[in-house]
Amino acid sequence: MPIQTGGMPHHSHPFYMPVKICSLTSLSHYATNNIPATNSCIMIVWEGKGQLEIDGEPHNLKPGSIKTFAASSNLKLETEQQLQGMWIEYARIANRSQEDYFLNDSSSLHHASTELMALSGELYSAWIQPDDRKPFKVQQLFTQLIVDLHHELAATKETSGSWLEHVFNYIEAHYNEDITREQMATLAGVSPEHFSRTFRKIMGQTFSAYITLLRIRRAQQRILTSSPNLTTLAHEVGYEEGTYLSRKFKQLVGLSPTAYQNKNKKIVALNYNHTAILRVLEIMPQLGVYSDWHRSLEQVPASKQLTMNEGNSSLLFDSIASAEPDIIISYNIPENKILTPVAPVIELPFMQMSWREQLGLIADVVNRRQRAEEWLGHYDGLCHAANKKLNHSIGSERGTAIVWELSSRAAYCFSSSYGRGCQILYGDLGFKPPSIIMENGIMDSGYLVSSIEEIGTYPADYIIITSIPSSSEGRKRLSRLLRSRDWKQLDAVRNNRVYILNKGDMFYGFDPLSSQAQLQELLHVMTS
Repeated sequence: MPIQTGGMPHHSHPFYMPVKICSLTSLSHYATNNIPATNSCIMIVWEGKGQLEIDGEPHNLKPGSIKTFAASSNLKLETEQQLQGMWIEYARIANRSQEDYFLNDSSSLHHASTELMALSGELYSAWIQPDDRKPFKVQQLFTQLIVDLHHELAATKETSGSWLEHVFNYIEAHYNEDITREQMATLAGVSPEHFSRTFRKIMGQTFSAYITLLRIRRAQQRILTSSPNLTTLAHEVGYEEGTYLSRKFKQLVGLSPTAYQNKNKKIVALNYNHTAILRVLEIMPQLGVYSDWHRSLEQVPASKQLTMNEGNSSLLFDSIASAEPDIIISYNIPENKILTPVAPVIELPFMQMSWREQLGLIADVVNRRQRAEEWLGHYDGLCHAANKKLNHSIGSERGTAIVWELSSRAAYCFSSSYGRGCQILYGDLGFKPPSIIMENGIMDSGYLVSSIEEIGTYPADYIIITSIPSSSEGRKRLSRLLRSRDWKQLDAVRNNRVYILNKGDMFYGFDPLSSQAQLQELLHVMTS
């Protein structure tokens, strides 16, 4: 019942009202320090990977993560893969003496339900596209989000979420061994019956069916990336005989291992680079992620495009599953585990393989090695011609070069493992990275972050700026840099060796198509 205070009813619980909702993409690019948060906040991650530091304490972010924190929190955000999701700031309306049962300190949800993630997407759509006919829709959806989030946070503290994660990690490492339900229940510290009920509720299948699924997926991955003997493969995935593996394989996949190896496969590519590689190999993926720049090269049917920056994890899963792929190609990230029921995922290590090596691996998977070799021969011919032209224009001693990508908040320079044209400058054209960025550890992280005003403290013989800030404030900061005395005194500036390209979409790609375009663009500006 309401408590009466001075004639006006006063409720014993607080109310919450959203005051700002924006996308995580607009909030940050790679790293953001001292995020302004004047209200209490909720951060919902649909896609991407990173780390949010709250008052000095790090919290990992991945698809399905939800973080809540108070307005007074000191925040620092670092992203490994660009985050997609929502940033919500809300006001708490309540008596000062009331305790905020929902947010008295930071809370975390590592695996939000698909229903909660779908609700967050609906709220975001309602915020950015208000409907005058439904003026209270945003408040209604936000209230429901708060209620559902509170329930899931409370349930997380009481249920088996922690032991399930421990069990899944163990299964991933020991799927090819003779592990039983009873062993997993003992590991989890619960009864076998409770383990079975919870496992089936979470995974939609029994423990033994999941073990079989993992073994067959691993067998598919091995078949796609090599040509193992069937008996040897059976032993690798946990079966004693090749004939038994073949029978289980056909039950799950619908084909024998040999027939699966030889069939034309439907492929889903989960990033720009691998989609571009497939196109070079003259394969149209069943679904692929295309950059705006790639779409400018060819008309791609909407039905073939996979959108990663809209919606949420559950919608992404549904889109991929509806394509019924035989193979999913992605970088090696933990989030790929959710796709295990759909198809085998061919995972390529991030920052550890050149685009040439990635092209070769994918070519082997799709039986297009000859096409890959032909394309690499064509590209090597372009590099040979480019070096001859550079020798004539600037000489055989290339000197140092640095590539900058400018956002509204900061500037980023890269190593060849991160692309952005550096794989061409340092790998194909013979330029060297400045010693100062090597000393600052760029080879470990792949990139370094600087303020826009301080990029002049990283001198190089050639300075390439691939993109400039889109905001007016960012452009003002760039303008101040270009007018500054320190900038004008740089050798690269005085020798007219600064190239502002503003072609970020083209230079974002780390694939054959993008690399060819980047090579031609760099050659053009350096020799014109």
